[in-house]
Amino acid sequence: MNTRLAVRALAGIALVIGTVVAAACAPQKPKGADLGASQSIKSLMEKRGLSEADVEAALKTYVPGGKYDDYMIFASGGQSGQVLVMGVPSMRLLKVIGVFTPEPWQGYGYGGDSTAVIDGAGQSGHKITWADVHHPNLSESKGDYDGQYLFVNDKANARVAVVDLADFNTKQIVVNPLVSSDHGGAFVTPDTDYVIETSQYPAPLGREYVPIDQYKDKYRGLAMFWKFDRKKGRIDPAQSWAIELPPYTQDLADAGKLGSDGWAFINSFNTEMAVGGTLEGKPPIESGASQNDMDYLHVINWKAAEKLVAEGKTTTIKGFRVLSMQTAAENGVLTLIGEPKSPHGCDVTPDGKDVIVGGKLDTHATVYNFDKIKALIDAKKYDGKDVYGIPILSFKESIRGQVEIGLGPLHTVFDDKGMAYTSVFLDSAVAKWDYKNLKLIEKLPVHYNIGHIMAAEGDTVSPDGHYVVAMNKMSIDRFTGVGPLYPQNFQLIDTDGDKMRILSDTPIGIGEPHYSQMIKIDKLKPLKMYPVGTNIYQGGIDPNATVAGKERIDRSKPGVVDVYMTAIRSHFTPDRIEVEEGDVVNLHITSLEQAEDQTHGFTINMYNVDLSLEPGKHENVTFKADLPGVYPMYCTEFCSALHLEMAGYVLVRPKGTPAPGASGSASGSASAAPSAAPNASAPKK
Repeated sequence: MNTRLAVRALAGIALVIGTVVAAACAPQKPKGADLGASQSIKSLMEKRGLSEADVEAALKTYVPGGKYDDYMIFASGGQSGQVLVMGVPSMRLLKVIGVFTPEPWQGYGYGGDSTAVIDGAGQSGHKITWADVHHPNLSESKGDYDGQYLFVNDKANARVAVVDLADFNTKQIVVNPLVSSDHGGAFVTPDTDYVIETSQYPAPLGREYVPIDQYKDKYRGLAMFWKFDRKKGRIDPAQSWAIELPPYTQDLADAGKLGSDGWAFINSFNTEMAVGGTLEGKPPIESGASQNDMDYLHVINWKAAEKLVAEGKTTTIKGFRVLSMQTAAENGVLTLIGEPKSPHGCDVTPDGKDVIVGGKLDTHATVYNFDKIKALIDAKKYDGKDVYGIPILSFKESIRGQVEIGLGPLHTVFDDKGMAYTSVFLDSAVAKWDYKNLKLIEKLPVHYNIGHIMAAEGDTVSPDGHYVVAMNKMSIDRFTGVGPLYPQNFQLIDTDGDKMRILSDTPIGIGEPHYSQMIKIDKLKPLKMYPVGTNIYQGGIDPNATVAGKERIDRSKPGVVDVYMTAIRSHFTPDRIEVEEGDVVNLHITSLEQAEDQTHGFTINMYNVDLSLEPGKHENVTFKADLPGVYPMYCTEFCSALHLEMAGYVLVRPKGTPAPGASGSASGSASAAPSAAPNASAPKK
């Protein structure tokens, strides 16, 4: 919590106490009189410029130490490549999950087994250590969050990651070799059978070079259905498949639920198929893609597609089964419906009956009705076909209606009272409206230019209500200046009263967050420690896990040194490792700790090795000792009173230099160090 909020909270607590005392000791005050705060509290409020509304908002968001938030946010970290974990209502940052980008505090991507996760997600031989994270999505069971996994997409490099919420660690990153970017991902089907990833910018499938003047004929979009194996907690690429889409720029997606389960809905823009060419005097894509009044909502019957894939009605591209758009169109898998130009949000209502679309250059939220859509498809009642032969449904016959809510509607989330909340970008407002009766209820100004929006469990079959968060792209005049790059602004909104009310502003200074989700805390069951020797990336006890008393240095293989090490407060065993220049060093290090929150760090200076050793965790690190010299190794996490003493040395002697005589540093084994050793050189009292 920031300082201002803390002061507000303290003022609020004193204010409440003052109110109670005043009520007991003083005669009733007329309606509209002050709350009876003590003179010192009044003075503090006046000095800080705080109103009673400020104090009340502070009380609603204050969570004392030792007590917990009601909800947890998983927010995209944008260009950071990470996911932000925050509590609600406190809006405190609890963790940054390393996903696509190395994260030093957790030792993610710095020599341990996590490095293989990141390195294995390179593209075409290129190592990629950044990502544009847009859409974290929680795993679901029967359309409700189950708190087990989080799926994350990388728009820039067409990748999807799996985060295990047992320990909030990224366990897998899969690469989509068919497309060059994605955006409508990573959305899940109601039982997490599939993680849906849709391409953003059309390109030749498989990424081959094709001249841009062949855009219409050779460029394509794609919907990838990544098969998720819940037992293994991993995506199974071998069981995954895709549907070829036309070269309209696909955007956001959502999966049907309840009655619309088995279907998926994807927005698109640029039905004009504009490709730019500003240096040649042609319109930029921005204006070229905004000529038509309507773009296309893609309606996909993925259950039917799954059957066609099983029957072998696919082609293979880069090892993946792909259902052609002709096959999809001819078999009722892919259908198009017009939608207001430049749409963004595509959100299925909690009852699964409607799909709500916001057009960025429109003033309406458009409510498509699934039963109407399904009836038209079943009757094969089409308005025509697009240039690729894909059937198009009547816009008027597919919708239940529209609601005018302001200029630039984007995303929509829901509460438990039948209300929808839509972010309105150009108006910088949150619109609350009745999506069943198609009626605007209220608009709340936010600061500024809201893009994405989230609500408590707001895109499940059973939303909670209580809170909405406006995820604003600008924060002019909201926070202390930090240079030309301003933070984003998460504004927590109370939706329980008759009117929406902003409770707090939270600066986000790590990247540009996009889509986010908010889950009940009690659905999450994170571990507090691992069984000793656990490899969190491979699962189970690592075969190289080291137990107390079995620490050793193995030099049996020429040019290879295997070090079996343990870490426990406040020493490493062994704590001296001597190798020869050019040796390959395999370090196997196990934390013996089984006390909650007793984490150790580990680094070897100059070798870019950085590990986080939570209780019981095992890590494997391999590096080449190519720098002769003496390199301290030490614990990087302040773990105990003798933290600074938790250290040792890696000595790399120059090639050809004789090994020193028999000593602990060159021996074939090392015994466990005592918990406390006498210090012969200690000064006398």
